[in-house]
Amino acid sequence: MTRLFLFTLLAVAFIASFAVSAPTGLANWPDRHGPTHDGVVADVDAERLPIHWTDTENVAWKAPLHDEGHSSPVIAEGKIWLTAATTDGTKQFIIAIDEETGEILHDRLLFENDEVEELGGAVGFNNYAAPSCVLGPGVVYAHFGSYGTAKLDAKTAEVIWQRRDLPCRHYRGPGSSPVLHGNKLVLTFDGVDQQYTTALDVETGKTLWRTDRTTDYEDLGDDGKPLRDGDMRKAYCTPAIVQVGDQRQILSVGARAMQSYDLETGEELWTLRHKSYNAGIRPLWIPKKKLAIINTGSRGAQLVAVQLDESTKGDVTDSHVEWVRERGNPRFAMPIEHDGLIFQVTDNGVLTCIELETGDELWKKRISGDYLASPVLANDRLYFFNQSGLGTVVKAQREPEIIAVNDVPGMGTTACPAVSNGAIFVRGKEHLYKIQTH
Repeated sequence: MTRLFLFTLLAVAFIASFAVSAPTGLANWPDRHGPTHDGVVADVDAERLPIHWTDTENVAWKAPLHDEGHSSPVIAEGKIWLTAATTDGTKQFIIAIDEETGEILHDRLLFENDEVEELGGAVGFNNYAAPSCVLGPGVVYAHFGSYGTAKLDAKTAEVIWQRRDLPCRHYRGPGSSPVLHGNKLVLTFDGVDQQYTTALDVETGKTLWRTDRTTDYEDLGDDGKPLRDGDMRKAYCTPAIVQVGDQRQILSVGARAMQSYDLETGEELWTLRHKSYNAGIRPLWIPKKKLAIINTGSRGAQLVAVQLDESTKGDVTDSHVEWVRERGNPRFAMPIEHDGLIFQVTDNGVLTCIELETGDELWKKRISGDYLASPVLANDRLYFFNQSGLGTVVKAQREPEIIAVNDVPGMGTTACPAVSNGAIFVRGKEHLYKIQTH
């Protein structure tokens, strides 16, 4: 008994020492919304995040960026990955930055395009490097919509495979980011001419399945006239992959409707009709409640709570909706759930706290600026970054309380922040910033 007890103590001590001495690069943020796809920071990082910073205080480094991009930083194995593109979209790049030092490790021209669709009215709103990368063990998946998708070796940035034959007329540019799950890379295309979801084999890049949306885009609009092409068919949504019973579902919001697909086969499982278009916010999944929180888009955007179970099939518009919030919803920033509350910020900076069970608004408060970036949650603190460089820290609770407002003009962002090893990484227009307590 004594030997067993001593052996157990030694084993525990060994494991503990390994955990303490593990390299910092193991912590990661592999998806634009973090490891759990909901903007929630892991406990190991949450306590260490700074609350206050300036351009000279608690900014560990800033790394120069070239050209433009909306893609959010993603992090694994000590490297930060993001994309960039020339203003005219003829050249598209992937960039890797050392997490610790800010050194540029790779800056690779990935795709060159002879023919580029103009962004039209989306100039200034979108660009040709909007989708974010997603990371797997030792690999990086970069996506630029119909312009190209590639799998790269994370050590060398060399291309393992690429696809440039996935068609879509994006109309105002691509925006949906890829989602990785097991052996599948899920891509979403919601353009003027085609609207579909496809899954690629991560080893070969070959198409496993493709499913077109079944949405009836010819329904009459609110004015009684047929819907026109263009925005009325467009969406920019990154889907959510959720577990419902024994089945993994892809929740994908498009214009005029959203669909759920079986991850394995691509079969459509159910649909929810709505009246919006240009949907750009990822569905928020509350697994304990089996509740999906859906933002429908940019024209009269609704926030819709949909109750799911293993038997959910067909059109659920009139059968599975728990509540609908008709007004005061964002077009870009994903909501966050904490302790039975939903927090979201509108494009013009109105922060609201909503009761998860009922959809009732508990409070609202204005925070300065315009917002495209989704917030992150660290324990009970919410971090919001706007387009002019303000970083606002708010208590995630039933009463409004602003903890700090930090102003670094160059840190104005249109990309979601990332968190790793007790630091926040924010993509400004000209630099990537690392915010960390010294």
